[in-house]
Amino acid sequence: MTVAGVGEFGLIDRVTARLTYGESVLLGPGDDAAMVAAPDRRVVASTDVLVEGRHFRRDWSGARDVGHRAAAANLADIAAMGATPTALLVALCMPAELDTAWAEELADGLGAEAALVGASVVGGDMSASPTLTIAVTALGDLAGRPPVVRSGARPGDVVALAGRTGWAAAGYTVLSRGFRTPRLLVEAFRRPEVPYPAGPEAARAGATAMIDVSDGLLADLGHVARASGVAIDVTREAFEVPRQMRDAAQALGVDPYSWILAGGDDHALAATFPGTATLPSGWRPVGRVAEGAGVTVDGRAYEGPAGWDHFRRAE
Repeated sequence: MTVAGVGEFGLIDRVTARLTYGESVLLGPGDDAAMVAAPDRRVVASTDVLVEGRHFRRDWSGARDVGHRAAAANLADIAAMGATPTALLVALCMPAELDTAWAEELADGLGAEAALVGASVVGGDMSASPTLTIAVTALGDLAGRPPVVRSGARPGDVVALAGRTGWAAAGYTVLSRGFRTPRLLVEAFRRPEVPYPAGPEAARAGATAMIDVSDGLLADLGHVARASGVAIDVTREAFEVPRQMRDAAQALGVDPYSWILAGGDDHALAATFPGTATLPSGWRPVGRVAEGAGVTVDGRAYEGPAGWDHFRRAE
């Protein structure tokens, strides 16, 4: 059965029937707008868009996988502010001939990823489009804490990382070369494993700046360096190359550190902490903040693309 066959409102009924709602949802889908509790009296908000052919391919990923990825891209941004995600709003633009089962499974993936942090899909919109596009807005709660922004890094701070980098980029390379293994890397591209609790934990531990690593570690640390007016140096030896990644890199003729340092879509969290601070569990040091500008690796400029740019493809 296609989307055209069930119609807009029929599809909305099918999708919303599959959703569950957490305690923060005071009013879910069915009215002109949803209502979500905001006990902090401030709401952290972020939005992201996935376009078929640019961010995902249906022959590479199932609908549920795409739902997980779409939710993760937004939930990670909320965590990177030191907040806890509470709700998602989803706009879905799709061809009329799309199978309704695909849209329903997409909703399952979105809801399942949101449930990992106690958030809920509370509403959105649908429209016909020749290009399958998923736009998600995430909301979050700071629980009384100040947000952790990009502009707070100071010379002497430690640069730390929670989560992994390079896995999704390796999986993308594997898929783009026409392979489906190693499965561990391919699954990392399809469904990122985001360290959501690490964001609020970093905020409580006194993180001075934080960012979601979505476009590549060096590129995203570059945003922190520019916003803070500092230099950041990353230590290459801080990153171990897992066996599966090393083997895949050798087979594909790729430097694995290009994945680890410049690959995106894992949605790790990078943060800076005062040099005297004790890092929270799950965070590991990967570099230092100093006077100056820009991002270096072992004290030298990194040769090659530092990360993803939607219009230039590489920085």
